[in-house]
Amino acid sequence: MDNPKEKKLAWAISGSGHYLRECLEIIHGLERVDLFLSAAAAEVLRMYGHDLASLKSRIRVYSDTTASSVPVEFLYQGHYHTMVIAPATSNTVAKMVWGISDTLVTNMYAQAGKCRVQSIVFACDNEPEIESEAPKGMVKVYPRRIDLENVDRLKEFEVTTVVADMAALRQALKDRLDWLNTSSS
Repeated sequence: MDNPKEKKLAWAISGSGHYLRECLEIIHGLERVDLFLSAAAAEVLRMYGHDLASLKSRIRVYSDTTASSVPVEFLYQGHYHTMVIAPATSNTVAKMVWGISDTLVTNMYAQAGKCRVQSIVFACDNEPEIESEAPKGMVKVYPRRIDLENVDRLKEFEVTTVVADMAALRQALKDRLDWLNTSSS
């Protein structure tokens, strides 16, 4: 698929509830998107009261059920113009930074990079102190120095944009989609 308008957006969720509801709202507003879930993301969706069956009725959802992350083949077949990972846990960010591809999400990110597919990553642990939604309410979270360092390292990766909040995620996504629309005209 050479025409970006024929391609889809690949959106991956790792196991965080941090702005999960807002990320799902964005996903629901997109026309051409496939969703990729780590095993932890599938658990977190249920913990936060999101119905996976309802998601699957509206969009294609791939879950982390194979050791070799079979859905990555779609990147090599040119199905996707952009890879979004939001929300991305500190564990997922660390694995991406250090080249560990042992989940569907980290494997999708690695293969997107190898295919030169632009990635946008909303790293949850990006400030020394954050307020985050937990299943039973808001909590204060204090990311470790290593978590913050890994976010900074990820910012240096090619074909990767790292965002720190929902406004920046929306803007990066808008900029990317606008660029694709103008470049394929």
